[in-house]
Amino acid sequence: MSHVIYKIVQHDGGWAYTVDGVFSEAFATHAAALAAAKRAAAEQRVPGRSEAIEYETADGTWHSATAAGTDRPETDVEDRA
Repeated sequence: MSHVIYKIVQHDGGWAYTVDGVFSEAFATHAAALAAAKRAAAEQRVPGRSEAIEYETADGTWHSATAAGTDRPETDVEDRA
């Protein structure tokens, strides 16, 4: 199972959360960014339906697989501000 960490950071004149180097939109306050990160982290843990997916690898090969709706990551929010 994967582990996703949402980090609260200063960004673009306000606050945001980041996951694997990707920033959320900017929030005016630290509290708003923290609340949004907690909400996003909780939503990511919610199971869904299993779905058939297709994807292409770097070598140009296409693959078909089933993405299990119960295969959800563990999530945490890290706030060092």
